[in-house]
Amino acid sequence: MPMIGFVPFTEKIKKRLQEPLPGRIAHEKMLSDSRLKLKMPSPSERTRESAVLILFYPHNNNIYIPLILRPQYDGVHGGQMAFPGGRAEKEDENLVRTAMREAQEEIGVRLTDVKVLGTLTKLFIPASNFYVQPVIGFIPHKPDFYPDAREVDKVVEVSLEEMLNPSIIGRTIINVRDIEVDAPFYNIQEHTVWGATAMMIAELIDVVESI
Repeated sequence: MPMIGFVPFTEKIKKRLQEPLPGRIAHEKMLSDSRLKLKMPSPSERTRESAVLILFYPHNNNIYIPLILRPQYDGVHGGQMAFPGGRAEKEDENLVRTAMREAQEEIGVRLTDVKVLGTLTKLFIPASNFYVQPVIGFIPHKPDFYPDAREVDKVVEVSLEEMLNPSIIGRTIINVRDIEVDAPFYNIQEHTVWGATAMMIAELIDVVESI
């Protein structure tokens, strides 16, 4: 996709998000075999709602998106790459608000600076029993990031140009709970991005390439 100005880009994305989304067709491109090898739950009344923020901003004549590297901890998502986000709280009026609040808490983005463009397809994450709503927004300038050290090891700023480069796609064997899982992944700045985050990126790429 040829790079266009930031404002026309956001306008095109907003319009595209009002149309039918790629959804599962895109997700399956980055689906690992973990759901076959591991005993994963299905959605139930105990499944929790969550949301992440996919945030566009302009920088150096390109368009960027921040990802976060989670700290190493004893949990299903420890040490993984992700979009800023987390579980819905009772005070959140909707999942868009959840995504915004979590982004402010995790990477210090000011909510008043963010303009929401729309949402991608909700995705069930069996490992943590979450339904996650990807929310897409933008800031018209490069934001200052203030990562919360308890939840974010570092912020990784990724250009859209890099994300759209098919050469970053690969396959690898990942050890999950002492079981070897064959997984497609994105190699983003020497970080392996797989699982639910990779599936969201796949849908994002399909949307961007269709505008």
